[in-house]
Amino acid sequence: MGKPPKNKSLADKVRKTKTSTQIKNNPFEVKVNRKKFDVLGRKTKHDVGLPGVSRSKAINKRKETLLKEYKQKGKANKFIDRRFGEYDTKMEPEEKILQRFAMERQRAHDGKKDLYNLNEEEELTHYGQSLAEMEKHNDLVDSDSDSEEKGLLSAELTASHFGGGGLLRKKVPGEKGAEGDSLKARSRQELIEELIQKSKQEKRERQTQKEESQVLTEKLDQDWKSIQALLAHKTPKAERPEKEEEKPKLDEYDMMVRELGFEMKAQPSERLKTPDELAREEKERLQNLEEDRIRRMMGDVVEDKAKMVTHFSADDLNDGFILDKEDKAALSYQGGKLITEEESEDEEEGQHGENDQEDGSAEEEGDEGSDSEGESGEEEEDSQSDLDSEGESAGEEEEEEEAVEREEVEESVGQPKSSLTEEERKAQQEAAKAELPYTFTAPESYEDLKALLLDHSPDIQRLIVARTQKSNHPSLAMGNKIKLQKLFGFLLEYVGELASRSPPELATIDKLIPELYGLCQLYPEKSSHAMQAALVDSARIMEEVLEVKGRLPFPPLDMLIYLKIAALLFPTSDFRHPVTTPSLLYISQALTKCPVTSLEDVTSGLMLCCLALDYVSLSKRFLPELVNFLLGTLHLAVPDKISLGYSVVPPFRHAGKCSELLVLSDPEASSCTWSKKSLPLSGCQRLELPTELDQDHYRLSCLSTCLDLLKQCCLFYNDLTSFTHIVHPIRTLLTKHIPVQTYPVVLQELHGKILEAVSSAQTTQCPLVFEKRKPIPLKLYTPKIVEVLDYGKKRGNTKEEKEKERFKHKYKKEFKGALREIRKDTRFLAREKLNEVMSRDSEWKRKVKELFGSLATQEGEWKALKRRKRK
Repeated sequence: MGKPPKNKSLADKVRKTKTSTQIKNNPFEVKVNRKKFDVLGRKTKHDVGLPGVSRSKAINKRKETLLKEYKQKGKANKFIDRRFGEYDTKMEPEEKILQRFAMERQRAHDGKKDLYNLNEEEELTHYGQSLAEMEKHNDLVDSDSDSEEKGLLSAELTASHFGGGGLLRKKVPGEKGAEGDSLKARSRQELIEELIQKSKQEKRERQTQKEESQVLTEKLDQDWKSIQALLAHKTPKAERPEKEEEKPKLDEYDMMVRELGFEMKAQPSERLKTPDELAREEKERLQNLEEDRIRRMMGDVVEDKAKMVTHFSADDLNDGFILDKEDKAALSYQGGKLITEEESEDEEEGQHGENDQEDGSAEEEGDEGSDSEGESGEEEEDSQSDLDSEGESAGEEEEEEEAVEREEVEESVGQPKSSLTEEERKAQQEAAKAELPYTFTAPESYEDLKALLLDHSPDIQRLIVARTQKSNHPSLAMGNKIKLQKLFGFLLEYVGELASRSPPELATIDKLIPELYGLCQLYPEKSSHAMQAALVDSARIMEEVLEVKGRLPFPPLDMLIYLKIAALLFPTSDFRHPVTTPSLLYISQALTKCPVTSLEDVTSGLMLCCLALDYVSLSKRFLPELVNFLLGTLHLAVPDKISLGYSVVPPFRHAGKCSELLVLSDPEASSCTWSKKSLPLSGCQRLELPTELDQDHYRLSCLSTCLDLLKQCCLFYNDLTSFTHIVHPIRTLLTKHIPVQTYPVVLQELHGKILEAVSSAQTTQCPLVFEKRKPIPLKLYTPKIVEVLDYGKKRGNTKEEKEKERFKHKYKKEFKGALREIRKDTRFLAREKLNEVMSRDSEWKRKVKELFGSLATQEGEWKALKRRKRK
């Protein structure tokens, strides 16, 4: 049922009665279309619209056209004969009938109502065989057959056994006559015997046929062997020629295919353990070793877990289930006496004490030997080693440490047990006490760390720090992270104290740097704060000394070590870094403000130059302080300071008290006996040069280091545009003023290499001048001028393009108008259909209401009649 019809309002009735002039004068009926721009002289058609009038006109037009077509839809007032060929006078009546019959059958075949109708005349097939033939079941099975046709039964046997015998079998028309008479004359027993004989005869025939085929096959095989020798004839080895034909070599592709075929397939490996799991396992290992050491120190028995072998039965499921413990005492004999398990354990404990004592003494001797070797080796080498080599040495030392620990445990477990005296047991306890613990608590202060590392060799100190890190890994407990962060600051302070000792313990510092690197990788932010604090303290001290004395001393050795550690722990190629950038500024300030007054200052300055080159080796950043200091160092070796041709910048002076620190006192003697060596770091603190020859040797070493640094600078800054101007004063000094002839051959060769590098980088630079004539401008495309006729609209240039654009615009406009009209027509038809439904529903309601009323009237009359009868 639809909605009830809407009651027409009073406005609709008034609209019908009003004239067009009244509507136009009514402001509520008029819609004004706004214009963006007012153009003078342009006539507008649609500036004012009457939407109500236009809507009523469109509705009336649709009622006259569309509504009439809708009501006449499906209605016809005349009969048209639409049979095939009815109005074709050229066709014969029989031909018309045949064509109509064919079309009727085709329509019946193509129709949807007969889509699933199976026609009886069509023959159904399955895999190319007729289903009707397959339903006859002619493939019978013979159970007595053993040949290739096994499983097939003859027709007579099937008919006699399963078809009610030969008498009940349905006869074929060809079998009538003599066969029918003979079947009637024979009994059932005779028929069965005859069938049995036939089946046996067929079986014998198949057997003979099979034997004949087998004989023929064997004969054919023999013939083939005789023919095969003729087909594939091979000459014997004696008759073959000496040189056989070379086999064609395999192609690279074939060789690769064969290699891939024989290549070993990848096997699944175990899961890689996380850093937390590795740290946990390392701590457990160290704890077990520490417990064993304490047990040996207390004189307890160490159980031999490696040799305890439990018996497994053949029915064991290996699921870890143990029914009961093996508490049966093992019996053994020694010297003809019965020994219980307790006595044997005592003997084993005594033997363990001896072994542990021997291992402890051997370990101490090995540590002392390694300490002496490390100290003697470090005195000869420079401590400015690369971080990679340090990491590799640390990794190798850790592996050696683990191997030594495993060997100790295996030896203590694997050696035979024997009885120990009281004195030997006490010696074992003392050796266990002297042994290095395997677990350490993290130090809470710098004094704790210092007490922990005191009186130990460099290797043992590194081992203590490594075991402290492993025992206090951040993944093992909550407060370990803060402890390790503090440990970095303590180690940094300890390294500074080692460098400030006399003589400095450089070997110990070199061993501790890998541990600093590991802590820095774990906590980079806290490590950078600790390094910044060290730099800030040193800079503050420099400012205080400058205010008091008016000049700055060169940084001490501990600060040089800090600068080297900063370059190893943090990236130096960054444009800005919270640690390396202040360090580089500190080096530049020291090279600029610290005056050179002694050979110790020259050594410190050259060390700072080495550090500066390390900082700029990757970024190739230009440091003018570095070049000026190297120039001033070479100026100290110039004996004649008159008419130099170059200028010297502070902290060096043109001439004065300390301007000839590197001038040789006896060039001939020193040049003959000097050998090239690296400058020792201890030379920054104090130099012991008793004779003039030793001083000349040290001056030559300083000059050698300076020339090496200058050569590296030339290689770094060779690509700069101003390189020739930068090295011009250096070139002048090397060619005219420095006495190279009195120097050793090594320095002369280095001097020649530097001059060659400087001269090869010379480039001719033209001065900037105005050109004589104005430069010719580049050729530009001529602008394309297009006449715009319709502003605001995109149109073509040619006439055809304009016509195409006009038709396209018109098409779009008409298409939109047609869509709009179609939508309006659809809405109009929908309203009309709804009105029809509503009218039908209202009529149905009226009739139902009348029926209910008449029924109510009848029921009332019937009830009234019933009441009268009761009275």
